[in-house]
Amino acid sequence: MEQANVVIIGGGVVGCAIARALSSRWSDVFVLEAMPKIGMAASSRNSGVIHSGLYYQPGSLKARLCVRGNELTYEFCEAHGVPYRRTGKLVVATSPAESQELVALMKNGEANGVEGMRIVDRAAIRAREPHVNGFEAIEVPSTGIVGSEELTKAYARIAKDRGANIVTNAKVERLEHTRDGIRVLSAVGEIETRCLVNSAGLFADEIAAMLGSPLAANKIYPVRGEYCELVRSKQHLICGPVYPLPHPEGVSLGVHFTKTVWGNVLLGPTALYLDDKNNYERDRQSVEQFARGAKLLLPEIESSDLIPAYSGIRAKLTPPPKHGEKRVADFIIQRDPEFSQVVQLIGIESPGLTSAPAIAEHVSGLVAEILA
Repeated sequence: MEQANVVIIGGGVVGCAIARALSSRWSDVFVLEAMPKIGMAASSRNSGVIHSGLYYQPGSLKARLCVRGNELTYEFCEAHGVPYRRTGKLVVATSPAESQELVALMKNGEANGVEGMRIVDRAAIRAREPHVNGFEAIEVPSTGIVGSEELTKAYARIAKDRGANIVTNAKVERLEHTRDGIRVLSAVGEIETRCLVNSAGLFADEIAAMLGSPLAANKIYPVRGEYCELVRSKQHLICGPVYPLPHPEGVSLGVHFTKTVWGNVLLGPTALYLDDKNNYERDRQSVEQFARGAKLLLPEIESSDLIPAYSGIRAKLTPPPKHGEKRVADFIIQRDPEFSQVVQLIGIESPGLTSAPAIAEHVSGLVAEILA
């Protein structure tokens, strides 16, 4: 049976970033990805935003790793030719009643170490985004956009260049604890590893349960986010990322506009709790519903200006909120309390794309404890 120092379950952006980090220190690093290609799930089905760290609870892993990941992502993209733009963004209050929420949100970002933010008035909003309706906005200069698929592939390419093995169509079917590590049985065969990293995204809770870990009690709730795209003749209506205030119940950052690195403009994502982790397309929201919601920020938009785009599914750790109740959860990134050779990553949703290189740093330290 093949022996490995590290097996990473999951070839999304976080798994590939971890492989890149670990392969610089250890040989025999394997990534097992269930899909035919890396990064086919949430890693490529998102807004492609490099987040600043504005929204997250001060002191949380999400806050710390997003702020650090923001810096590292820009450095990596510049060094390795990954398409990106440091665009900044606006978080818009559409009425005076929302202004106090803007102030509180900016204070939260400052507590997290987000630099250079300021609150701007309607005239400054119009100077930056001539078609956007807003009373005031937070201008966040450290936000940007990136080609998320290209970013994932770049992490994977460097990992492979350093000797890591990335295996696709390798769905994990069974895990067994052994005297010397963990035996992993997948669709492509068996491998025994001294250290296992569970970075399985939507299915991380199921991988934890496969091992019998107490962390499997952290159930993942799939939440679908759908996107529409502005038709080519209306792409000029948006210049950069424009966000509303975040969802009051903590489900999402709100349906926002993003101009991608390719120049097309996305509107989304929505947030719908699902019973099926693979339901990307059934019962999609209509373009009319998208247009109605978008008019608050972009009054001149019509349903005829939109065409359906892709959808993605978030790995949330919070159940559907009761009316008015805010529910938020932090990333779970830790050594397993029962299986000391295992590092568990559960509930890695947004800002996972931005945080990926910082998560990889963090995981590298935990793996070093195991392989010491």
